[in-house]
Amino acid sequence: MASIRVAPTRAQRAVNLLRAVNSGTSSCPCHSNPQHHHNAHPSLNPPAGNRRRLATPVDTSRQKEYAFEMAASSIRFGPGCTKEVGMDFANLGAKKVMVVTDNTVLQLDAMKQVAEGLEREGIAYEVYSKTRVEPKDYSIREAIEFAKPYAPDAFLAVGGGSVIDTAKLMNLYTTFPDADFLDFVNAPLGKGMPITAKLKPLIAVPTTAGTGSETTGTAIFDLVEKKAKTGIAHRNLKPTLGICDPLNTRTMPSAVHASSGLDVLCHSLESWTAIPYYERIPRPTNPINRPAYQGANPISDIFSLQALRSTVKYLPRAVKDPDDFEAQSNMLLAATLAGVGFGNAGVHLCHGMSYPISSQNPGYQHAGYQVTTPIIPHGVSVAVTAPAVFKFTGASNPERHLAAAEVFGVDISQVKKDSAGEVLSEALAEFLVGLGDQPRGLKALGFKNKHVEGLVEGTIPQARVLMLAPSLDTSGGQEEREQLRGLFEEAMEY
Repeated sequence: MASIRVAPTRAQRAVNLLRAVNSGTSSCPCHSNPQHHHNAHPSLNPPAGNRRRLATPVDTSRQKEYAFEMAASSIRFGPGCTKEVGMDFANLGAKKVMVVTDNTVLQLDAMKQVAEGLEREGIAYEVYSKTRVEPKDYSIREAIEFAKPYAPDAFLAVGGGSVIDTAKLMNLYTTFPDADFLDFVNAPLGKGMPITAKLKPLIAVPTTAGTGSETTGTAIFDLVEKKAKTGIAHRNLKPTLGICDPLNTRTMPSAVHASSGLDVLCHSLESWTAIPYYERIPRPTNPINRPAYQGANPISDIFSLQALRSTVKYLPRAVKDPDDFEAQSNMLLAATLAGVGFGNAGVHLCHGMSYPISSQNPGYQHAGYQVTTPIIPHGVSVAVTAPAVFKFTGASNPERHLAAAEVFGVDISQVKKDSAGEVLSEALAEFLVGLGDQPRGLKALGFKNKHVEGLVEGTIPQARVLMLAPSLDTSGGQEEREQLRGLFEEAMEY
């Protein structure tokens, strides 16, 4: 008698699938195929079939990621919405708010709106206004020590990225008052411990259109003793709410518009071209250890590409005409969009290389910044290497680099894939030159060939972002140093 094969039920199929996954025999490309193409999600290209293998011990340190997680602050966008902040804190039940700003923003209408809003709701507040532009670890520590005795139950940051990042860390270390400062700092410069508790509410009111810090769980500062720029990154660090009021960016000088916009430009380009999330190693053993910067993913791509389009369209206008409020408003929105994109996908070489450029400044002072000490604004330090970087990364994913070049107005219909990096590099350099008054390479910042080795060594510890860099050997060995050395030499002038 012929045997009858009974089709498995849905429940049986589910059990069989779970057994296959748990046995380690799944051949899903996002786990097992190192050559899988960047442009497609692995699940869209199923393998031809499964072959049963003998069970072998799994090296978890080499397992690739298989999931991505989207996290961003809630965002409120609109002219005049700063006045609602007092009601927001009342709705949160806050009684004592620590307001964080700097001496410049302290005099602006944004701070007036904030104070009036808090006072209308009868909420007590203390103002810390000594935030440093491009903060150092010691300026962060001073801010933390100021906040501890006040014991606030909420924080409000009013200012640019430096202010918002400082407020994030004040929030962190008042929640963990006994922690050593290096406990949460990114490895290898710090211990890179995860933030295991929910922090106090933090509302961020950006007054510049660049960092996107109002959306991200990242805070950046100079670690002076190590002569390196680093930071702390974790989802629990992100603000509760970002209030993006275009009226607050109207006071930005043209130079600040330009440098802030350059940060948006590189945020969007780097997150768009970062390695895909399913190529990142290692896969976290616990979701709390999944990094904020995960690699490009289908959701971050949407935000990054739109931010790039808006920046290319509106940044030249915002720099040229301080009264072009449409351009200014759209740049604030672009900064926020890019913040959501890079806050989840991450950045890579431009930012990794920018940190030693800023911290090893040979004496350059950028025009238009009201400071008495040498300063390379963050956006400038990032963009100055961009033409060299994207020329280098082009081969990793020609399609994405050509799509970015097309945003700059390049006709890519006849461009060969092996020219993608060079084409994007040239389009980017032309765009930067068109903004005017931008240093055209490291030489214009005062760097010489003798500084290259120091810049390379200052970049190596930026593992958090370098691991997302396509085409880069990230072993920490001689090959990585040679690649970085070549990039810094290429970036001397464009």
